[in-house]
This record gives sequence, C-alpha cells and structure tokens, in this order.
Amino acid sequence: MALHEERRITMSVIVMSVIMCIMSTCIDARIHLPNFILVEEKPVTFVFGDSLTDVGNNNYLPYSLAKSNYLWYGIDYEGGKPTGRFTNGRTIGDIISSKLGIESPPPYLSLSMKDDAILHGINYASGGAGILNETGAYFLQKLSFDDQITCFEKTKVAIAAKIGDTAAEKLSNLAVYFIGMGSNDYVNNYLQPFLADSQLTHDEYLDLLISTLDGQFKRLYGLGARKIVFDGLGPLGCIPSQRVKSRNGECLTLVNQYVKLFNSRVQKLLTSLDSQLSGSHFSFADSYSIVLDLIENPGKYGFKIGNTSCCNVDNTLGGLCLPNTKLCSNRKDYVFWDGYHPTDAANQIIADILFSNPSAQVAPPPAPAPTPATTHTHTLTPTPTPTHHHKPTPAAAPSPPAHHS
Repeated sequence: MALHEERRITMSVIVMSVIMCIMSTCIDARIHLPNFILVEEKPVTFVFGDSLTDVGNNNYLPYSLAKSNYLWYGIDYEGGKPTGRFTNGRTIGDIISSKLGIESPPPYLSLSMKDDAILHGINYASGGAGILNETGAYFLQKLSFDDQITCFEKTKVAIAAKIGDTAAEKLSNLAVYFIGMGSNDYVNNYLQPFLADSQLTHDEYLDLLISTLDGQFKRLYGLGARKIVFDGLGPLGCIPSQRVKSRNGECLTLVNQYVKLFNSRVQKLLTSLDSQLSGSHFSFADSYSIVLDLIENPGKYGFKIGNTSCCNVDNTLGGLCLPNTKLCSNRKDYVFWDGYHPTDAANQIIADILFSNPSAQVAPPPAPAPTPATTHTHTLTPTPTPTHHHKPTPAAAPSPPAHHS
C-alpha cells in the first residue's frame, strides 16, 4: 500500500474517533487514540448522541421542540438552508468527511431499513437526548440514549436480513461506536430547578447517571458492540446558556465541578467494563481543558468572542436561536453559534488543527473536583430575572413516530 494511502486511511480512522467531539480535544489534537481504532480499513461507524451530533433525526419527530430546521440555522451550509444540524453550517464530522472524501453517517430516521446505506454506518443522535429517559422532557419528543440503542437493535435485525446473522454479528463486532451523552442530563435536567431530578444531591444524581450508563453500555455489548469511544463533557458552566445565570456573565464554577466529577466517574466505569466484558475496548475522549482554553482565549484561534452566542437566543429552553431575528453577520468572530453549539468557523478550526497534528497524544485528564456541598447551582450563583418563564414539564411525551420500513 502506498505511503499516501496508508496515511489517508489512518487519518480517516483518527478523524472518525472525534466526530462525537464537537468541541473536543481535537482543538489541540490531543485525543487518546486506542489501538483498536488504528485499523487498515475504514470502519463502519454508529453514532449516538445529542444536538452536538444530530444531523437531522429530530426533523422526523413531529412533536419535538428541539429542532433546528429553521433559519438562520444552516445559513452557511451548502445551499444555505437548515438541515437539522444545530449550527450555522457544518459539524466537525461534515468537515472531516469532506477532507477525506468520505460521507458522515446519515440520520437513522431518514433511512428505510431496506437501504444498503445501513451497512455503512448510521447516526442516531437526537437533539435534547440524554442518558436518562426523563432528560429533556420539555422538548416533548426526542430519542433518548435508550431509544437510540433500540434503534440500533432494529438496525442489526435489518442488517442480518440482508447479509445473514453471522456476517451481521461480525460487522457489529468490528464497527466503532461513538457516544456523546450527558450534557443534557445537566443543562436540561439537573440544573433546571423545576424538575424532579434537581431535588437529588449531586452524589445521588451522579450515581444514577453512572448506573444507567453501565446498563446501557452492557446492552450495546450484548448487541455486538466491542469498540466504544465515549466523548467526555466540556466545561458546561462556560457555555452561553449557563453564563447568563451568573451576575456578571462569568462561568459557573459549580457546574464545571459537576462536569469534572462526571468525567472522572465515566472514565472509571469504562476501565471497569473493559476488564469485565470479554473482547471489549472502551476509550474516553477527554475534552474539558482544551475547550475551556478555546472559550477563555478565543484570540489564539482567530476568534473575537467566546463568551456569548452569535444569534439571539431563548435561554429558557435549550438556548436555541430565536426564529425571524436579524442574521448575525460576523459569524466567523464567534466560537458559539447559539447558547450551546459551536459555529461552523469553530468546527473548521478544530478540523484544520486535527489534520496538522495527527500524532499528538492526550494530556492526563483533570483531577476530579471535590464534591460540592450543595445540590443547586442557583444557591451559589444568583440568576437574573429571566425574560421568559420556564415552561412546565408535560405529564407525558408523545411516542416517537414509527420508523420507515
């Protein structure tokens, strides 16, 4: 094999290991690359996540309030129209795929299970999704992590119908599974004082998240998943939708402490599962420190503003751009497009730096923060009077629509 082709294949696999890291360690290319990812062929990839990696699944959920299928989302995407991506243009996965001449996995709900595309990877990510099924309940409809695993289970049945049980099991074993979950479990659950889970102590809530993740990972393993990359959380206390809750727009220290504790516990869980489950390979992509640097020092990366969003947002419900507002003209100056998601320009910087530093290694993860004494961010960081009132949690969310056959 030619040296150029070897480098291209190796880079393609490296890149796919960070598709879940929208704002990840890829900024400094310091992501740990487990040996199982360094293979000689492009892997089949299955993506599980939330709005950071949703490429259009929520467009197919008629009752979902977590949608980005309106202007000015997609204004800088090809055609200038919204696609269901929660940014003004491309995700980092789109940019990397273009550089390599490969396609990002399509949204699950856009496919028929009769399509041959299911043999090459699928994106199950859904805006508003979380580890817990109740997370993001006020969005009415989304695919939680449990729902996404169920969708994968249906996919595997469809794959077996095409190529046989033995070949389907082999495909599942060799595929790489990218998972980015947990942000909404804080931003759109625990940190919302009107939701039931917010009444738990953080230790209790963290135990609930980790025990739920443990069962979900084991369920994926039972379905044939062996190579799993989990993307850790970035400094959620510094995203625009959280900073507005402080007196002077500063990062919320307590929220960032929660994130560090979560990341530390997930790493321990993955290490434990790696030793428990025969043939499994779990990897943790740490994103905290580099994302924080991008936000606090945007000028280092060619940006001017890292502490607020480009578009006008409603911070009471997910921090999404308000429709029918004036278009933000200087989009390349901003790290964040809305209250939560990065801009196309930020994703471009991440992709460019990744390509220029393909062999760098990850720095040690940050030491876990001490357990906070209180359970509520609001008690330590006063929240200004909101422009909009919180919407109450619905008694029950409508069931997702039946998938295409």
